[in-house]
Amino acid sequence: MAEGCELVYFDLRLVHDHFDRALVQDDDIDLKAYLDAYNELYKFFQLMGTVFGFVSSDLKQKIEVLIELMNKNEQCYITIKSMIEYEKESNILDKGDCTNGSRTLLRLHRGLDFIREFLRQLGELSDSDKTSSCCQDAYNKTLAKHHPWVIRKAAIVAMYAMPTREVLLKKVCGTDVQRNVDILPKMLEVTADVFNRTHNLYELHELHSLP
Repeated sequence: MAEGCELVYFDLRLVHDHFDRALVQDDDIDLKAYLDAYNELYKFFQLMGTVFGFVSSDLKQKIEVLIELMNKNEQCYITIKSMIEYEKESNILDKGDCTNGSRTLLRLHRGLDFIREFLRQLGELSDSDKTSSCCQDAYNKTLAKHHPWVIRKAAIVAMYAMPTREVLLKKVCGTDVQRNVDILPKMLEVTADVFNRTHNLYELHELHSLP
């Protein structure tokens, strides 16, 4: 690490707080708060290094696409509901060569399914347990369904190198391991609310099969 650089660790409390703020009225999701939470989750993948290379660079790119759309048209990208309605009414979703927020967010939504399932299983392990099996299981239940065979194979192989729960948590949380472990149940609860609301919005507008 370069001199003067301070390693920024992953903070589950920030994920909890941002996702909690994202739960706005009318069963909607505040887009900025959602992305703030996701930026914190992205740190987890960065700190894990090449093990999660199959997903981390893709997530970062999609976060940046959504931030750019928000900056260009703030009023239409306040919430997930306003984004979907605007893009449907503007026929943006019908243009295959057009970058749109609904398709981009759908990829993040699928990624969140994997993250929350992995963290849920991680919370049930003992410190000496290897994390590779629960990560593979979480991946197979979620993201694997949306990945081609080549990516699935590479991802599963990469996960074999994952450390024990104790080593993993120290790597991503630094000295604040217990603080993160303590907030994990509440974080998973609010993340489930965010995930379910988003899922329902996509279901309502029949957008789960966006290419």
